[in-house]
This record gives sequence, structure tokens and C-alpha cells, in this order.
Amino acid sequence: MTTSPRSLASALFPVGLLLIAMASIQSGASLAKSMFPIVGAQGTTTLRLVFASVIMLLLLRPWRAKLTAKSLRTVVIYGIALGGMNFLFYMSLRTVPLGIAVALEFTGPLAVAIYASRRAVDFLWIGLAIIGLLLLIPMGEASHGIDLIGAAYALGAGVCWALYILFGQKAGNDNGVQTAALGVMIAALFIAPIGIVHAGAALLTPALIPVAIGVAILSTALPYTLEMVALTRLPARTFGTLMSIEPAFGALSGLLFLQEHLSLAQWLAITCIILASVGATLTMRNESKPLVAAD
Repeated sequence: MTTSPRSLASALFPVGLLLIAMASIQSGASLAKSMFPIVGAQGTTTLRLVFASVIMLLLLRPWRAKLTAKSLRTVVIYGIALGGMNFLFYMSLRTVPLGIAVALEFTGPLAVAIYASRRAVDFLWIGLAIIGLLLLIPMGEASHGIDLIGAAYALGAGVCWALYILFGQKAGNDNGVQTAALGVMIAALFIAPIGIVHAGAALLTPALIPVAIGVAILSTALPYTLEMVALTRLPARTFGTLMSIEPAFGALSGLLFLQEHLSLAQWLAITCIILASVGATLTMRNESKPLVAAD
């Protein structure tokens, strides 16, 4: 039997949404980096989360969520993890190319996927991830390695991403999509003092407001919405496999918008981490949930 054009379009529609979401997230990260000279990574994170929380507050109306003491604790941890992930990721972008920062950050959800499976084949994915990290992190007198502090920030963002996934699943089971709005609001409250102390009155620079709104839409409101639609139309394994190519989107976005040229070894490292993530996703147990991107 041949596949009808309508069924083919229905199958490709969620894939297209997910690709647009990944491109949106990484384009938003490139735009955010243009704000660093004025308010720093700290102030940029603050503006993004504040505007994103306002947008999601209006869209999702989280005040309707019914919170218990236990679910509130989970949502708070989820929000802090989300704030920490955004903050540490932007801190890494000060000295690390976008594609490499995304690849290093991706070790967080990769670790969650491998932990969820724990089979012998996972040692292959662990090995690929380690090879990728060794190719990225400078060893000895290597002159083409990345900045160690920036790499540490990106890996820290990966740890927060892992916590975001674990606690986001628990919080989402209690309050659904409203959890995302609650999490962004908590993240904004958590990070705002850091941004205010660092940037001060520069946060109120009029020229930054439209840029910050653009970052909030590109990096949060638009991709979260598209991912939510794609999640309802794609198997979890397909979703996770497609999400695994996000480091490549980051590298291409850095090349196109920031003129960040990577060496052959760095491209190879990103490829290793992507292959490790794809492999871990394809071999994870059926009951495992997809790993939602949230840079």
C-alpha cells in the first residue's frame, strides 16, 4: 500500500515543528549573546526569564494549578533547576562556542537516558560521550582546546538539565503544562537577584527590551509550545532521537549568526555526543520518557 499525501503530511508535521523548535532555541541563544556586552550573561538570563515568565503567565494561567505541599516542593526544585540551567548555559557562552556548549550541556539528559536503561550496550554510548568530551576539553599543552571554566559552566548546565527532566516529569504529572509556567516564574525569581546585582540599571536600557522579548519568545515561548504539540503526535523514542541532533543546530547557529568556526576535532566531538545521545535514546526502555530540550 502506498502512503497517501495526507498521511505523509501528518507524519512530517510534528517532525517539522520539532526542527523549528530546535532552530528557534539556538537562534535565541545567538541573539542572547549579543546582549552580553551590555548586561552580561547574568543580566541576559534575568531578562529572558522575566519576559518569558510574563508571556507564559498570560498563555498558561498557572494560578489555576492546585498545589499541595509535596507538589509545591517538586515545582520549586524544578524551577530552580531550570533557572540554574539557563544561567550556567549563558555563562558558558561567554567563552565557549554555542555548538560546543550545547554538546557539553547535552551530557545531562544523556546521563538520564543511560541511567534509565542500564544495559550492556550503554557502555558503547558512554564511551562515545567520553571520546567527545576528551576531544573538546583541553589536555596538556593542547592549543585548540576550549576554555575550562566555560566547559565547567556548560557541564553544570547539563547537571541542572538532568534535574530539570527528573523533577519536571514529577511536577508535570501533578499540574500538566501549567508546570512550565510555574517553573519559569520560580526560575526568574531565583536568578533575578544575581542579574540585578551584576547589571543594575543597565537592565532597564530601552534598546534591550525588544531584544530581550525576542530572546524570550525564541528561546522559551515558541519552542516550548511547538515541542508540546510535537510530543502529542510523536512516539517518545522518535522525539528523543530527533532532539539528539540539537548540538548540531547549535553549531550551525553559532556559525551563521556568531561566526564561530569550529575545528575538525570539535565537529567530531559534537558528532560523537550526538551519536551517543541517539544510541541511548534508541536503546532506552519503552517506559522511559522523552528528554525535552530547554536551553
